[in-house]
Amino acid sequence: MDAQREITELRNATGMNRRQFSDYYGIPYRTVQDWEAGKRTMPEYVIELMKYKAEQEGILPQGLTA
Repeated sequence: MDAQREITELRNATGMNRRQFSDYYGIPYRTVQDWEAGKRTMPEYVIELMKYKAEQEGILPQGLTA
């Protein structure tokens, strides 16, 4: 799965809008917007860390592949 789709699916799985998602992870809103639009590419490890954080904090069910 490409990073663009993966970040969007993760955000949707958490039930957050872009502003909430960017605030939760401490990532600039514009960066999240650019990732989802495919204007920028995030490192692969970032999505894995984001999933892990959401799982550990109970925002994303464990084992759910967003």
